[in-house]
Amino acid sequence: MVVTRFAPSPTGRLHVGNIRTALHNWMWARAHGGRFLLRLDDTDLERSTEENAAAIRADLHWLGLQPDAEAKQSDRFALYESRFEELRAQGRVYPCYESAEELELKRKILAGRGLPPIYDRAALALSDADRAAFEAEGRRPHWRFLLDHDSPIAWTDLIRGPQHLDPKLLSDPVIRRADGSWLYMLPSVIDDIAMEVTHVVRGEDHTTNTGLQLQMFAALGASVPAFAHEALLVGSEGKLSKRLGSLGCDAFRAEGIEPIALIALLARIGTSLPVEPVADPTALFDGFDFARFGRAPARFDLDELKALNARIIHMLPHAAVADRLPAGMDAAGWEAIRPNLDRLDEAAGWWAVVEGAVSAEIAPEDRAYLAQAAEEAASIEWSDGAWKALTATLGAATGRKGKALFLPLRLALTGREHGPDMNALLPLIGKVRAVERLRAAAS
Repeated sequence: MVVTRFAPSPTGRLHVGNIRTALHNWMWARAHGGRFLLRLDDTDLERSTEENAAAIRADLHWLGLQPDAEAKQSDRFALYESRFEELRAQGRVYPCYESAEELELKRKILAGRGLPPIYDRAALALSDADRAAFEAEGRRPHWRFLLDHDSPIAWTDLIRGPQHLDPKLLSDPVIRRADGSWLYMLPSVIDDIAMEVTHVVRGEDHTTNTGLQLQMFAALGASVPAFAHEALLVGSEGKLSKRLGSLGCDAFRAEGIEPIALIALLARIGTSLPVEPVADPTALFDGFDFARFGRAPARFDLDELKALNARIIHMLPHAAVADRLPAGMDAAGWEAIRPNLDRLDEAAGWWAVVEGAVSAEIAPEDRAYLAQAAEEAASIEWSDGAWKALTATLGAATGRKGKALFLPLRLALTGREHGPDMNALLPLIGKVRAVERLRAAAS
């Protein structure tokens, strides 16, 4: 069974890049009848908060990306300790006593010589007496994972294709701090093993991490999941934008963006498939394949999202939005008004045009025309064809046509120069209100 996981750190809110990663993990699992897991990587106990965790859950719920199960890394420390001891017994982790300042000095020296800042493994040469002396000074070790320099790192990425890293050119990664707390690298591998994750979908900034983690999987005797490293998002201007880091579900809700619009855009940008309006996310499963993802950065454009949002609203059935519409707006009202909406909350303004009071600035030369229109509206047979009947009668009687025929009527009946098709809107306004509005405008 396909098993994917979305593993945010609850040290802040989700932003659009996180949302895209969550979506692709969810889509891959759902498209293959698999499981989608939420894992809160909260090993940073000082910065992780339950408030952020709750916000992450709420955002996923709003998006419709419901996980099949949830886990918190802070509940799994005993597992990490057990597997850490296995690696320690194998000699695959080792203690290091350099301070942050000493490590920084080493990096500067290497940089000054034009060499890559790779850890020199000096800690491996320490004797028991050396380590005891450091301990006596009050130093506590941080721990590194010992890379196997004789085992080249290679894998076939589902997006990036064949990948190769030379372990000799990489520092042994720090996996545990001197205070005993865990860094990201090892717990993530331990959890992926325990949760039987089959596919890891994440940003290309994790590509080197993957190379290091492959050796951790091997050292723990586990099979390796498939990896898909997707290109990062950039703004519409073609470069990384700080604003992308602040765009989250709250911002999208404030812009009136429907969850399905955000899903439809993020599912396709950066792929060879076109962005299209859909009313159901399952329509996006067909053709969803990491082989269609490009290596170039995926461009996120808020204006494109807003335009897509409007197109999707125009196709949503009344049943999908009924609980968010103004009281009294039935299917006929929705179908009349939705073509003029960019965002759903604009429906209330248009429904006020139907049921509320309206006023408009009427040109003096149009008042007699509107008085005649009121009498004609009162006398014609009122039906779904009332607008065509009214304008046909008035055109024949007055000789008006085009804008001179239609605009004064629209202004008097709706208070606006533009709006929904009057053929659909006038039956909603109704005969009584229509005649009242025409007479009021004529006076």
